[in-house]
Amino acid sequence: MNAKDRFVAFRRALPRAPHLAPCTVGARGLDFAVYRTPEVPGAAPLLCINGGMVYSHILLWPALSPLAARRQLILYDQRGRGHSQAPPGARAARIEHDALDVRALREALGIAQWDVLGHSWGGGIAMLGAAEDPQGIRNLVLVDAVGLTPEWLADLHNVALSRLTGDAHARLAAFDPLELNDPEPGRQAEYNRALYPAWFHDGELGAMFSPPLARSETGAAIVARLRRDGFDWREASARIRARTRLIHGASDMIPVAQAERTAAIIPGAQLRLIPEAGHMPFWEQPQLFFTVAEECLA
Repeated sequence: MNAKDRFVAFRRALPRAPHLAPCTVGARGLDFAVYRTPEVPGAAPLLCINGGMVYSHILLWPALSPLAARRQLILYDQRGRGHSQAPPGARAARIEHDALDVRALREALGIAQWDVLGHSWGGGIAMLGAAEDPQGIRNLVLVDAVGLTPEWLADLHNVALSRLTGDAHARLAAFDPLELNDPEPGRQAEYNRALYPAWFHDGELGAMFSPPLARSETGAAIVARLRRDGFDWREASARIRARTRLIHGASDMIPVAQAERTAAIIPGAQLRLIPEAGHMPFWEQPQLFFTVAEECLA
């Protein structure tokens, strides 16, 4: 069965996704848009942090809805994205501000302890957030998380071009990666959309998906700063005390070597590779991904 058939068969076999109830939560002087599935008695809630830096929670919903069968899922729009309030001076935003929001949201929701799943750049937020909230996070699951240092970014554009053909290749080739050092929201949004098909192991499945053309001054400023100034999260990651599991697509454009290094630095962390999957293993290998994710969260 190819990736497209696997995805279609898996989604058709699922029950209807549970209702995602919205609410507004005040934390650190901002109003955050928060979305919750029904509570599951006796199970710790699971906070899901999306990647992309400029996108809202919809990148992970309903993609992660199968996890709601055993626990309450909590998603939110990061500051200045989706329906969450932008901070004053959005151009000065940093990923560290996003990380501190994780603990603040937990406390504002009255939750003593929860599990956290972060995908892609959301994995970076989750790692930094876990380092700052050792008592509040029980399990940490990092799905195709970004590396702890930025050297993988230098090759990302050319690796993506090597995976694309035809019109998709031409659209991405029209961009100069150095343009992304400029926090211009429109250009960042267009680049993210052009890059998106290359994140998949299976090009046919990748052609089925296209992210929204999301514009966020806050998110664009953060990702431009990370690209321009670099980052080093090794010290912070070494302070994580949550039980940590990494799930990584074996064909992701973020090299497996980056996930291996992250697992080696976070105390007690373990890595599980998903074969024939790129950056979105919950779509390319859904049955295996959700089995592994449930094991990680057990």
